Parts: sequence; C-alpha cells; structure tokens
Amino acid sequence: MTERIILGIDPGTNIMGYGVIRQKDEELTLLGMGALKLAGLPDPMVKLEKILQTTLSLIDQYRPDELSIEAPFYGKNIQSMLKLGRAQGVAIAAALLRKLPIFEYSPRKVKQSITGKGGASKEQVAAMLQKFFTVEVSPGQLDATDAIAIALCHYFQRMPSVSKSQYHSWKGFVNENPGRVVQ
Repeated sequence: MTERIILGIDPGTNIMGYGVIRQKDEELTLLGMGALKLAGLPDPMVKLEKILQTTLSLIDQYRPDELSIEAPFYGKNIQSMLKLGRAQGVAIAAALLRKLPIFEYSPRKVKQSITGKGGASKEQVAAMLQKFFTVEVSPGQLDATDAIAIALCHYFQRMPSVSKSQYHSWKGFVNENPGRVVQ
C-alpha cells in the first residue's frame, strides 16, 4: 500500500492558491484547498512574510510528503514576473526548511496534464477538477483549483510507468473515460 500527500502551491503576491491531495494506493482524495489573499497589504515584504508563514503552517498541518509548485512564466510585464518569482522562492524556502522534496511545473505542463490542452483557461481546469474530485468550485476559487491542478499534475508525473502507458494518447483516455472529459 502506498500513501503520500502532495501540497500544491500556485504562488502569487496578491493571491497564493494552495491545494492538498492524498494518494492512497490508486485512490485520490482532496484534503484541503484555499487561497491566501494578500492584495490589501501595501508592503511587499509583509506579503512575502505571510506567504512564508502560511506555507509553513500548511506543511505543519497536512504533513505533505512533497511540494509541487508552479514555475514563474515570462509575460509582458517583467516586474510581475519578478514579484511572482519572489513569492515562489519564499514558498520553496518554507519547503526547504521542512526538508520537503520540491517539484516545479510550468503552467502549460499543468494545464496539459489536467485538460489535455496547454492553453486551457482557469475555468476549464476547474471544470475538470470538479469532475475528478466531485467538488463544487465557485469562480472565486480559481487560484485554489490551480493549486490542486499543480498537485494533481505532480501525481500524474510520478505515477509508475505501467500506469502511464495505459493510455498512449488523449484519444485513448477519452475513449476509456467519457464521463471525465469536459467539452
């Protein structure tokens, strides 16, 4: 019997999403999800401190075996990318303090692993997760669902190769799982 807990983090200096899943054998359970809202804090260093404290608190509460986190992506605004990198770095530092293995995934990789499309919207990702975990998700929870998607992406990446080879294409997956696919 294998069991592990994965903490997924969607870093940000205005909103940090988090999601926690547990794998027990082949069964996945959503343990928790939420978002740390930081937009009202004027001092960027206070935001980073809150990210550190919250990440440490989540690690202490859920005792994850691994942390999966979204990598910063290059956008048009270099300042936004730098802020995002700081937020990611602080969350990674919290995991390092608790001796957790850290795994980083690009936004495109996460979306691809959940929806089959690297350019999927946050809403499309959330819709797939609702079917996967049978939970209701409101539009205000998209940062939390992104974090769950990051954790789930990590789960998919770490599955034994026997399970990975079960489907050789998305067409094969869709044919075998018609109820899990959102059009």
